[in-house]
Amino acid sequence: MELRQLQYFVAVVEEANFTRAAARLHLAQPGVSAQIRQLERELGQPLLDRSGRSVTVTEVGAAVLAHARAALAAAEGIRQTVDQFSGLLRGRVRIGLLSGAAGNRFDMASLLADFHDAHPQVEISLTEDTSERMLGELQHGALDIAVIGLKDEEPPPGTSCQIVVDEPLVAAVAPDDALLTAGAERAGIPLTALRDRALISLPRGTGLRGALERACAEAGFRPRIAFEAAAPHVLARLAARGLGVAVVPALPADEAAAAGLRTLEITAPRPRGRVALAWRAAGPSGPAARALLGRLCAALPAVGSGGGTAGAGPAGEAGRVVGTGDARQAEDTGDARQAAGSEDTRQAAGTRNARQPAAAPDHQAVGA
Repeated sequence: MELRQLQYFVAVVEEANFTRAAARLHLAQPGVSAQIRQLERELGQPLLDRSGRSVTVTEVGAAVLAHARAALAAAEGIRQTVDQFSGLLRGRVRIGLLSGAAGNRFDMASLLADFHDAHPQVEISLTEDTSERMLGELQHGALDIAVIGLKDEEPPPGTSCQIVVDEPLVAAVAPDDALLTAGAERAGIPLTALRDRALISLPRGTGLRGALERACAEAGFRPRIAFEAAAPHVLARLAARGLGVAVVPALPADEAAAAGLRTLEITAPRPRGRVALAWRAAGPSGPAARALLGRLCAALPAVGSGGGTAGAGPAGEAGRVVGTGDARQAEDTGDARQAAGSEDTRQAAGTRNARQPAAAPDHQAVGA
């Protein structure tokens, strides 16, 4: 058994495809397949199920996967320990980004580019997905860091978070919607006013959808979701065409008008959209991930909507740290060996189209 075979096995599991795994490894696909078959012959059990459209892990493979990741992490730790003596940081950092966040709020590309300039020996992979799936990958070690949407005030089990956006959700409607009364525009509407309305929302598994469902449950009803889409500007377009009420983060009046929308404050209970930088409660596994986490903890609050200093705001302000992990220990301090780089920043868009097609303006809100 060789470390490279375990590396190939983990890559195929994470990519669910031999061709994509080979591209990630910068190898030919037949060579990757041959090495994994050799590993399976040595172990005497199939690790992968190749019968479907995508490659899945077998029961035995799932049990082996955790040990394979641990072995690779241990080998990487040995390399990094040696590199520390020469002031060089290497390794790979895996980041997840919630669908729709890589717009006005998070200039992730610039942050990663700056980190790459300082530490070119660290490879960064960036994937885009829903918060629910990224949390699972974070907890199982497939991701080191993730920008996620939170449906609750507390961090998910096993994670620590730095909240970088915390803002109310509003009801966005077409200009001729029946909800638009003088009193509603002045004082807002109770959430129960949406009980019998067709709602337009982000998909299940996103933080904003979870926050909406939780608030509706508190108000005593289940939301009637008529349309869902991962791209916030699609939600806005559907609402502007009168197909329902979009529940989205608060919009500046000029942006709402440009999108053909009017917005109403939602009260009693008031759902909120929270976006956070998340990591395992025990902290990232390697120096490279810890260094990048520290850099992001320092930079993201300045990019997010609430401003403020990381860890220094009252509850609800951007920059609040919740959970047991200590992001400040991860900050890129005088360790010249801390790093991040991205020869190949992969961006796998997890964006789904709305169930009903619609043209979309350029408006972008945070989708969590």
